[in-house]
Amino acid sequence: MLERGIDPRTARAPRRPTPCISIATGLQWSLNSIEFLAHEFLERHVKPNRRHPAYVQRVLEHDVLPEWQGRDARTITPREVVELLDKIVARGSRVMANRTAGLLGQLFKFGIHRAIVDDSPVKLLYRPGGKEKPRERAFSEAELKAFLGNLDDACRFQKLPHVLRLLLLTLQRRGELALAEWREFDFKARTWTIPDAHAKSGKGHVVPLSEWAIEELQKLKVMATGSRYVLPNADKTAPADPKYITRSVARCLKRFKKHGVAAFTAHDLRRTGRTGLAKLGVKTDIGERVLNHARERIEATYDVHGYIEEKREALEKWAKYLAGLCDCRVAP
Repeated sequence: MLERGIDPRTARAPRRPTPCISIATGLQWSLNSIEFLAHEFLERHVKPNRRHPAYVQRVLEHDVLPEWQGRDARTITPREVVELLDKIVARGSRVMANRTAGLLGQLFKFGIHRAIVDDSPVKLLYRPGGKEKPRERAFSEAELKAFLGNLDDACRFQKLPHVLRLLLLTLQRRGELALAEWREFDFKARTWTIPDAHAKSGKGHVVPLSEWAIEELQKLKVMATGSRYVLPNADKTAPADPKYITRSVARCLKRFKKHGVAAFTAHDLRRTGRTGLAKLGVKTDIGERVLNHARERIEATYDVHGYIEEKREALEKWAKYLAGLCDCRVAP
């Protein structure tokens, strides 16, 4: 080990893993340490290329670095990778085990590229968490009616009913709403222009707004009390974390269950809406554009038409359908 430049003291697993020092301080570690590798990976690869580098940092600091704190990255073995992933599976986080496995593969591949390690210990043949089943949860018509009719009673938080109605009416992602600023909305033109920086695909689009959606936005604007953000944080200086919506919904699921609405996530509203558009006869390509799903590269390059009116017609039809289910609202 000494001949390879490895300190034998950093080649063993620590007896008592302790919370690791943040990746941000990785430069204080030796050039072959797992901390330095993680720091370089984050700064030179993740931040320049990923839209959400904080997610990668959280995974590394929560599961990877505490396990191998102070280790020379060149001494980590394939068996230790398997054992780390098994621990994540054992706590019931199978999907996270798969995500961590993929991230570790990228980490050590980067390490080879930067001459920090000679080989990768990630030699997995299967996903550690097993095959992932895509979510198929969509509200039935009865659930939609119960959801809309009892939303204010089921929600424990003042903003949440307006947020959920808005997500259902626009069919956009929770992150796009959580990060939105008021300048993105044109109430006169009845549009919401989602910027590239907030769109999952990196390509924003224009969302036509129904009158009902505008009403929900106006109520949220009053609650924002002058903040530039639609859903500001506590001190009004930054947007809310998108997970705020997820956590808020989770805390209200028991109340929704009492009204006949089974457990759901904010993203299930989006899937419900896409299913509803199909039932209402909206063409597939228009429905996909409403949701701003990524298109084939050639199509996206040559078809630059915004389909604003087609999307407006689809969302107006959807709003009218929802209004017809809601006893507390007269359908337009």
